[in-house]
Amino acid sequence: MSDVRPDRGQADPEGEVVDTPMKPEGSGRLTFEEIAAKGHTATQLDPHAKPVLEVENLKMYFPVKSSGVIRRTIGHVQAVDGISFQVPSGGSLGLVGESGCGKSTTGRLITRLYTPTAGSMKFGDIQEDIAHMSPRQLKPLRRNVQMIFQDPYTSLNPRHTVGSIVGAPLEVHKIVPKKQILGRVQELLEVVGLNPEHYNRYPNEFSGGQRQRIGIARALTLNPKLLVADEPVSALDVSIQAQVINLLQDLQREFNIAFLFIAHDLAVVRHFCPEVAVMYLGKIVEIADRETIYNRAHHPYTQALLSAVPDVKQAAVGGRRERIRLEGDVPSPINPPSGCRFRTRCSLAQEICAKVEPPLLQIGPRHKVACHFAGELGNHPDNPVTGNLLGVDRTGSPVPGSTPIPLHEGPGYADEWFDVKSQSMVSA
Repeated sequence: MSDVRPDRGQADPEGEVVDTPMKPEGSGRLTFEEIAAKGHTATQLDPHAKPVLEVENLKMYFPVKSSGVIRRTIGHVQAVDGISFQVPSGGSLGLVGESGCGKSTTGRLITRLYTPTAGSMKFGDIQEDIAHMSPRQLKPLRRNVQMIFQDPYTSLNPRHTVGSIVGAPLEVHKIVPKKQILGRVQELLEVVGLNPEHYNRYPNEFSGGQRQRIGIARALTLNPKLLVADEPVSALDVSIQAQVINLLQDLQREFNIAFLFIAHDLAVVRHFCPEVAVMYLGKIVEIADRETIYNRAHHPYTQALLSAVPDVKQAAVGGRRERIRLEGDVPSPINPPSGCRFRTRCSLAQEICAKVEPPLLQIGPRHKVACHFAGELGNHPDNPVTGNLLGVDRTGSPVPGSTPIPLHEGPGYADEWFDVKSQSMVSA
């Protein structure tokens, strides 16, 4: 496995990976995309891949207790509220959004660190819903679904050596005999670009990038089919981010691993994930392939997120991209707004947005958006595009005698979708 290290820097005399100096190109500082491109091109989408995970109408409500001796439930934090998506086998789905939107909670639900309030999850060929399986039933499944945690400092037990941390899953699941655990641990450390002889060191003896590699090695121990990566590079420098992302791409190709990639950095997501889902206050507001999301986003929240991404190349040649500034704060998930949850910060909001929640409507072969006024930046319609579909007028009131059109709102994509420009249903 030692050939899976094309861009991980050079090793010092003690065998630790150190960063290879990056020479500046031109007058500007290298961006993540430029550094990462030195190792790999962006991951490509396979539209024919079968889903390894199907999530439908997933919900997670955390109870809010009153103070005092007798603590009563006085409300619920709606962290995740009815999301549906698919993760293709051997592919990557990016999950982005601002802090508190429910991304990390979604990751913990998929790995069953939390038990969902409602909804269903199907993994691979398992027909049974894994959302409500017992711990005994989940044990075989945990071999195939693993997680890379966000913080490389707190996710590793400081009292345990690297060998015991990486080897613990092998011992728990009894994958190999105890005599063979050390050899397997050393092999995994080499796969992720660390010195195999450092299995007896403690986490505090490694740098942040090396600790993240240890976390990746631990997640790979059981040869999973799905990895939930919860901001795996957010705590690392740009050059180390590129090294870790290229490492994950190597491992994805080597072992055909699927990823649910949770991140804030849209540049990292664009490089690693061919499909991207945007979350806001517990809801998925837009999901599409990479080119559509980054070049032809239709939801005003997605457009605001993209406008906040620094463009180093544009700054070098002059000019500045117009920044979309959202007014107000994110509403409380305990008492979210009626109708569209983004309406309190949206410049397009009208009366229908407060009355009717927009469905996650498919508007392209691989594009869904939840907005009554969906459209490309600067070309949003004046009248709601969902009115005829939902049987309501522009104020959200039901139209007498009209019948709502059945819409595909489950995970995946249908062969027929609603074309925003022609205001009609079209098929492939």
